[in-house]
Amino acid sequence: MEETTSIAQEDLEAKVIEVLKSIYDPEIPVNIYDLGLIYEIRVKERSVFVRMTLTAPNCPVADILPQQVEAAVGMLPEVDESTVFLTFDPPFTPDMMSEEARLELGFM
Repeated sequence: MEETTSIAQEDLEAKVIEVLKSIYDPEIPVNIYDLGLIYEIRVKERSVFVRMTLTAPNCPVADILPQQVEAAVGMLPEVDESTVFLTFDPPFTPDMMSEEARLELGFM
């Protein structure tokens, strides 16, 4: 049974990642997952916890983006509870971006 639960949680985590890849910072043409703003995704049964950051503490979407993430993840039919925790520790750096994102933004 534990293995089935583990597989179900991995499947849900993959779905959460797909949802996160559909969300963009309005000022940057790269999704928030590849941009490196997602620090942690934790799935426990039908609850999802996302720990994320922003490109800067004074980011213009600081009030909106975490709410957007929480709502989008919460819309998955497998999710009963979605929680987002915003942190700036560690602070965002371009090194956190995926290779694809760095190429898109001209960092490589």
